[in-house]
Amino acid sequence: MLRQSHISRRIAAVTVSLVLAGGAAACGPKGAADRSGDGSGGKPGAAGAPQKGGTLTVLNNEPQSDFDPARLYTSGGGNVPSLVFRTLTTRNREEGAAGAKVVPDLATDLGRPNADATEWTYTLKDGLKYEDGSPITTADIKYAIERSFAAELSGGAPYLRDWLIGGETYEGPYKDGGKGLDSIVVPDAKTIVFKLRKPEGEFPFLATQTQFAPVPKAKDTGVKYEEHPLSSGPYKVAKNTNDGETLLLERNEHWDESSDPERKAYPDRIDVRSGLDAAVINQRLSTSSGPDAAAVTTDTNLGPAELAQIGDNKELAGRVGTGHFGYVNYLAFNPKVAPFDNPKVRQAISYAINRTSVINAAGGSALAEPATTFLPEREAFGHTPYDHFPAGKTGNPAKAKELLKEAGFPDGLTVTLTHSNAQNRQTSPEVATAVQQALAAAGITVKLEGLENNAFNERRWDAKNTPGFFLSRWGADWPSGGPFLAPIFDGRQIVTNGSNYNHAQLNDPAVNTEIDEIAKLTDLAAAGKRWGALDKKTGEQALDVPLFHPVYKRLVGKDVKNVVISDWTGVLDISQVSVK
Repeated sequence: MLRQSHISRRIAAVTVSLVLAGGAAACGPKGAADRSGDGSGGKPGAAGAPQKGGTLTVLNNEPQSDFDPARLYTSGGGNVPSLVFRTLTTRNREEGAAGAKVVPDLATDLGRPNADATEWTYTLKDGLKYEDGSPITTADIKYAIERSFAAELSGGAPYLRDWLIGGETYEGPYKDGGKGLDSIVVPDAKTIVFKLRKPEGEFPFLATQTQFAPVPKAKDTGVKYEEHPLSSGPYKVAKNTNDGETLLLERNEHWDESSDPERKAYPDRIDVRSGLDAAVINQRLSTSSGPDAAAVTTDTNLGPAELAQIGDNKELAGRVGTGHFGYVNYLAFNPKVAPFDNPKVRQAISYAINRTSVINAAGGSALAEPATTFLPEREAFGHTPYDHFPAGKTGNPAKAKELLKEAGFPDGLTVTLTHSNAQNRQTSPEVATAVQQALAAAGITVKLEGLENNAFNERRWDAKNTPGFFLSRWGADWPSGGPFLAPIFDGRQIVTNGSNYNHAQLNDPAVNTEIDEIAKLTDLAAAGKRWGALDKKTGEQALDVPLFHPVYKRLVGKDVKNVVISDWTGVLDISQVSVK
């Protein structure tokens, strides 16, 4: 289940438009097709075979303020940290759907589960070394995970606290007197065993999180470790200034590419410059002068105005990469608040939605695609098509009025829609206004309640004060239906004294049981089908109205080659890029 610290960072990143976070779309990506942005079907970036050497410049809006593997949330810690931190498993660094698969990294395989997937065993590859030439051991991975439980290093994914036996009460190695977690067993320097509270067939996905990146106890400097973490990847931190605003990565001479087929590591140096305005980033990439010719961004999208300016410029259009990530923007209902306790009212709103106007408010069809399912329309998530309340492209106000009459509101009703005032085109005033206008055609008067972004997030995740009707969004921690559906619909994940993401506070024993049964499956394809069926089943209750999935469009410098965009992250994979 996601915690507020991650939500805040994720929302900040999505404002510009992605963390890992680091997008997935209703029409879904079509492999490597039409990634160029010009409809040609070609890949973005310069032509020619990728070559080693040179300096890759990264122009970003958000600084990499956390560079401690314990505090990073996304798989591999996101784009730049994944160059420094290797984990037991990692994402497959390939185009499209193939990139949604998990593959071995430091480990020899995806892990070996016991019969009921409550125990997972991993073996390290031979010859793994840190940047100082010392060997990487499983004791280092055990210690790295244990230190991620320390309160002063909070911010990472919370699954280990929930999944490991004893994890819910463990406070980290700085307070345990050297005892450690008994549920992580290291029989030798190359073997590590995890003992779980319950079956978890998706443990290989979790093992991509940076909490699984090794940290030798002798090198741990606590909260200062992020200033120079010991690299296990192809690059090491040469300079980190102003809390991640400027980062310089140089080659780790002890990295062995034969043990790491995923990261290509073509450039000699990675120069990351952050704190830049989004418009400035896109202008510099467009102009591609000097070092900017070999530049990319890992967090800044093109907006509607910039896409319009690119227009028929084939050279610029050929440098635009298009990606999709597991994300959904939706209208959320709290059935504990009238009139949303009446299913027919929720159904009426579902029929009344004009997705065309919502898409336009989100930036247009180039940046958003309509959604009628909560799960993204991709096989990795187990997507199963459904549209329980077909509104067409522009809404069905007649059907909505009919349902309102049945609900006891023949003359319509007045409701309040809570939204953020942040200009993110997702939970912002533009989208809220589009919803307001669509519902007016069905006789529903919508009063808009706009809140400052932090206040909005605190309100929508507060179980005791959740609005009855609000804009929301959710992204998956890995490409599966599990981290997409469980936090939203598992009744046992309702949090009454913290960040609660089960907005409807649904606690259906049948749903809870099915989540547990799917979690037992180590056959991820079989699990996917059941996640899709569960999505369809919960969708019948009209607890939310899926609106759209975002589309990510990002520009690269004119000398950038080998742009790879997978369905795991939806954005350029920096580990694959080369420059002239």
